[in-house]
Amino acid sequence: MVQEAYEESVVDGTVVKWDPDQMRKIQEHPCYSEKASHTYGRAHLPVAPKCNIQCNYCLRKFDCVNESRPGVTSEVLDPQKALEKITSIIAEHPYIKVVGIAGPGDPLANDETFETIRLIHEKYPDLILCISTNGLMLPEKIDLLDKYGVSNVTVTMNAIDPDIAAKIYQYVDYGGKRYYSGNAMGKLLVEKQLEGIRLAVERKMLVKVNTVYIPDINESQILEIAKKISSMGVYIHNIIPLIAQAKFAHLRVPTIEEKLAMQEQCKPYVKQMSHCQRCRADAIGCLGKDINPCTGANKPKCI
Repeated sequence: MVQEAYEESVVDGTVVKWDPDQMRKIQEHPCYSEKASHTYGRAHLPVAPKCNIQCNYCLRKFDCVNESRPGVTSEVLDPQKALEKITSIIAEHPYIKVVGIAGPGDPLANDETFETIRLIHEKYPDLILCISTNGLMLPEKIDLLDKYGVSNVTVTMNAIDPDIAAKIYQYVDYGGKRYYSGNAMGKLLVEKQLEGIRLAVERKMLVKVNTVYIPDINESQILEIAKKISSMGVYIHNIIPLIAQAKFAHLRVPTIEEKLAMQEQCKPYVKQMSHCQRCRADAIGCLGKDINPCTGANKPKCI
């Protein structure tokens, strides 16, 4: 009998083994495994238009056909339409193994997210369910995510220092109150993100942390984030170059050399993702080989 392979990580000085079910959800998820990105695909369902924070680099667009980046979608689906779409997609494209909700707002700020994942998990329990979030509401929604079978969670975390975090966001909405800039806003967001990551790892969810590399704003934070999330049991870290738009339209974008150098600094602490395509909120297919979200026409399939 072939023995199941386990992958090991060191968390707070303790060796952690990823069990066979977790390994499947790594090996079939194109964001968690570069090898998987050539074989397996994902379908992002744009069911979450509302957001509870405003990032200075974020520009959400609806009914957009010409851009390929986070926050963009050609339509917003309701949960039933999302289920119908997945049924159609996996019938035609069986290499789709992951269903993700990544916006165009924050999934955890939209009730439609939870109804969508409930419907999909009940009908397709073997599909990998994935959520991408800013992490603000992750601690209070973690049990619902667990209940509905979400196994992979991405948290966008751009700073550990609350004062630096405050430079990256215009406001944060939480508990019926809007926080505008300042240490209190940054502290609230960072604490919720760290608590949400801790709770997700406790529930054996696989966690990816995205960090937007913003030159002259958060360069000093990226290595500190890598060290911190490594100690918490995060599986993979994705350093994403800034897209200069919205309030940060005037900032420079990091060079390829700067990004690679930052990844090299972080690599000793946590696995680095090097194949990110900065996907739309309605992306379908393999990374870099998407099915056109507007026409349904295929680009080359996975190999």
